[in-house]
Amino acid sequence: MNKNSVVLYKNQPAVVTDIDGEKYVIKFCLQPATSTGKKAVYSEQKVREKDVVLLHEGPVSSLEKVLEYKNEAFNSQLKEVYELLSADITENSEPATYSMEDIADLAFGKLEADSSWCFYSTLVASKEFALVADELKSNKIVFTLRNEHEIQAILRKEYEKEHGAELKAAFIERLKQKKINLPEDAKYMGEIEAYALCRTEKSKILAEAGLPQSVEKAHKLLIDTGVWDYTKNPYPTRFGFSFDSAKEQLGAMPQEERFEVPGVAYAIDSEHSTDPDDAVAFDGEYLWVHIADPASSVMPDSSIDIAARGRGTTLYIPEGASRMLAESCLEDYALGLKNPSCALSFKIKVDENSQIESCEVLKTRVHVERLTYTQTEEQKESAELKPLFEIARKNRARREANGAVTIQMPEVDISVDRETKKVTVEPSKRLESNDMIAELMIMAGEGAARFAFKNQLPFMYVSQEAPEFPASLPEGWAGQFARIKCMRKRSVGITPAPHAGLGLSFYSQVTSPLRRYGDLITHQQLRAFIEGRRPLAKDEMLERVAAGDAASLAARQVSRLSEMHWKLVYLTQNPDLTFDGFCIDRRGNDALFLIPALDMQATIKNASDIQLNDKAVLKAGKIDIVEQNVSFAVV
Repeated sequence: MNKNSVVLYKNQPAVVTDIDGEKYVIKFCLQPATSTGKKAVYSEQKVREKDVVLLHEGPVSSLEKVLEYKNEAFNSQLKEVYELLSADITENSEPATYSMEDIADLAFGKLEADSSWCFYSTLVASKEFALVADELKSNKIVFTLRNEHEIQAILRKEYEKEHGAELKAAFIERLKQKKINLPEDAKYMGEIEAYALCRTEKSKILAEAGLPQSVEKAHKLLIDTGVWDYTKNPYPTRFGFSFDSAKEQLGAMPQEERFEVPGVAYAIDSEHSTDPDDAVAFDGEYLWVHIADPASSVMPDSSIDIAARGRGTTLYIPEGASRMLAESCLEDYALGLKNPSCALSFKIKVDENSQIESCEVLKTRVHVERLTYTQTEEQKESAELKPLFEIARKNRARREANGAVTIQMPEVDISVDRETKKVTVEPSKRLESNDMIAELMIMAGEGAARFAFKNQLPFMYVSQEAPEFPASLPEGWAGQFARIKCMRKRSVGITPAPHAGLGLSFYSQVTSPLRRYGDLITHQQLRAFIEGRRPLAKDEMLERVAAGDAASLAARQVSRLSEMHWKLVYLTQNPDLTFDGFCIDRRGNDALFLIPALDMQATIKNASDIQLNDKAVLKAGKIDIVEQNVSFAVV
């Protein structure tokens, strides 16, 4: 680069007027002349070589000459060069690159300094040649040839820009007829998609088309126009949930002193479980409930903690799980995926009636064996598992004697094939091993609550007021449904109170810190206490509990809506199926039926002859996936 060279400075032309050691003095136009008579304003700047890109070695007449130079012939000359170069390109050719000087030589011969900016600008603006941006970052000006597809895309974009109003008007007319052209119209439909997913509050396009401003109507329109398949599940996105799990890594389990628990503990879950977070054992004197220990790494108000609080819980939908904590943490923190496993353990002393006499909380290292519920059921008379079943049975009897309410309603497992979107709905198997684990988890929650209360530790307690049942309740499914209608909502707070539904004086949830934020808080508090650190104060606890619980409630709503969505897709895919239904409630002349095979309810109109618990064979009629409605009829 010499004095009087032409360079690019911040993508504008400049001329080197002097060289000062390792720096160059350049002159550039700060403000161009205007049509109102204002003169151009120029400025000078000292720059390093790396701050500019050489356009021409020079010598140049002046910066003014460079800026004034015009040559309309460059466009036609570049087209001729493109035809010449592109004739040698085959389908398997590597993309060739050309310097500005190479292209100029083919176009008209030697490139002059005064014309270099005009020629460069014409090249950059051409449809046939593309500036290689990565080379420009390295202070090199290199071009490559665009293919015919790329050229047509540019022409189409220019046409759309020039004729935007009339193209949009034509689209609006097609939209009214629900006969859009894809993929061309996708750029317009994106706004309607955003509205249907609650990413925007309004849709200008719907307004211009005179169509209803309704999320559901937008959803239906997207299906009717073929933008969305009818299987599209919009609910997680609508509620602000990601289909992806948390991203920030917890890192490996920290090295710390832990009590080595002798023997083997059993992580018992469904065969589909990939995140085992509890394990149980009985050593002849103590019931051990071992829980995954992410609180060893997740500190209150850390970035991971705040992100988990925002999710509230792991979101389980038929498509899969969107985890509260990073998927990668399971290998180190879930129980039984590695042995030995690290846990926060509840060492519980019980009397002959499974009444808790004492509960100790320990940081432990334990050997864990994984079992499915079916395997556990087959081995429930074994020496290792039989005591666990006995403790669970006695504890349930104790709770029921204290007024606990046991409600058994049907549950189903829904699975979706990711490729075909084919849905399968199957009744969940309920074995005594399921109930045994649930009972021992309740005992861990009770033990933790008693431990916190005894030690005056600020803690998250779960309570529920006693229901008021009528004098007599029907049998069967109708009786179970009647009990549900009488139950009160649970409460989550920092003040201990009875949980009437469970028949307990104290209760907290501590058994799923990998999945529930509230459980993670309780673990953080317990760890702080046993390590002699300052736990969160009551007000701090309450604020975090409220935020996590609000997010958790939203996640549960998303789960319910998603499950209903896929059940309706299942019915759409299987229109000839019939199902046994059982009357669970009377509402005037109408009867409310439970369909156990679907875990769904259906109202049958004008069914005055139907009595509670009567059975009928039902078949789905009109299915509205968008509004989440389905009608059933007796067959």
